[in-house]
Amino acid sequence: MDKKIIAILADIKEDEKLKDTLTGESSIIDDVGLDSLEMINFLLMIEEEFGKEINFERLEYANLASINKFAAFLETL
Repeated sequence: MDKKIIAILADIKEDEKLKDTLTGESSIIDDVGLDSLEMINFLLMIEEEFGKEINFERLEYANLASINKFAAFLETL
């Protein structure tokens, strides 16, 4: 799941190097630096890729602290 999340982040940022530099411990907020529009696109692409519906009321900042934490959040959906 981490590799798919990283691939989506690289696509949104249009930076293929991210696929090599991001790890499960990388912060979606700090290390990737998504702006608000990119964050919305990221979440929509995640929903489509994994067939999950994200409840934005349950999505907390802490869930975006790392790719691993975000993947764990997705597992709960």
